Amino acid sequence: MSERLEDIAEAMVASGQGILAADESTGTIKKRFDQIGVENTEDNRRAYREMLFSADEAMNDYISGVILFDETLRQKAADGTPFVEMIRKAGAVPGIKVDKGAKPLAGFPGETVTEGLDGLRERLAEYHELGARFAKWRGVIDINEEDGLPSSTCIQANAHALARYAALCQEAGIVPIVEPEVLMDGPSASHDIETCYEVTEWTLNTVFAELFQMDVLLEGMILKPNMIVPGKNASFQASAEEVAELTVRCLKATVPAAVPGIAFLSGGQSDVQASEHLHLMNASGNLPWTLTFSYGRALQQSALKAWGGKGDNVPAAQAAFLHRAKMNGLAARGAWSKDLEQA
Repeated sequence: MSERLEDIAEAMVASGQGILAADESTGTIKKRFDQIGVENTEDNRRAYREMLFSADEAMNDYISGVILFDETLRQKAADGTPFVEMIRKAGAVPGIKVDKGAKPLAGFPGETVTEGLDGLRERLAEYHELGARFAKWRGVIDINEEDGLPSSTCIQANAHALARYAALCQEAGIVPIVEPEVLMDGPSASHDIETCYEVTEWTLNTVFAELFQMDVLLEGMILKPNMIVPGKNASFQASAEEVAELTVRCLKATVPAAVPGIAFLSGGQSDVQASEHLHLMNASGNLPWTLTFSYGRALQQSALKAWGGKGDNVPAAQAAFLHRAKMNGLAARGAWSKDLEQA
């Protein structure tokens, strides 16, 4: 495979395929395992990831890349095959989450900035050696109108960190996934879809201004944004058509056409909602970039429940994973339907 950043980025947004976010930290995977009563041991984490990566049809046909956690990047399947090799054999690109998480932003209560730039150059060199060809960094923007959030300081700090990370990735021959997430968790009933639009537009404009300052090659990056959705506690929930229309409008207003692809996060949406919204955007046509998925929970939740930590359940869990991967693959082509979902 070519090592040009542009070619790797294009492979990551191949038609009808998307990115599996399997980069849960040890703490996050514990929450997932607690739901199904499985102990959070290294062996269980390895067995769970192997169940996903060895689901041949799902991986070969619908997954173009896999975001891994540091531990997972170094792990092997039960037969000794490194996970990185399994992913490559399925025709997908192995990637790595490199940020150190959102930490409180000093002087700005209720807001965070993502840390992890110190020592990142050296870590990226090691990850490249281990086989990773893309990376991911998430910046988190909270909406809370009562407290005047977000502040311009928070948006600027996270945009600047994302741009510095992206420049370091490209220097190391690694494609950066740039993930500015405007959360839908706001407590306010007035956190409606228009508020999400305004904050997302502001955030994306700031991010691309910073990427420009850092001389980041737009053709060699992927954007991983939120969709334009109302807050969880909003008094009025929008239709799927409105979510799709406003998301496309916001992206056309902010994202340069040079970016090869946009891989959405699911951000708390249900499995089916995430697929339907993606489908409607692609069905609208006339888009300058590929729109696809980079889902974690919305790809894995049904498979995790079916698996339940038991080896005997692996075929059922892989079937559940295949169904979700296929639905999202169809959505990425604008070919999904509720009927296929039931089938």
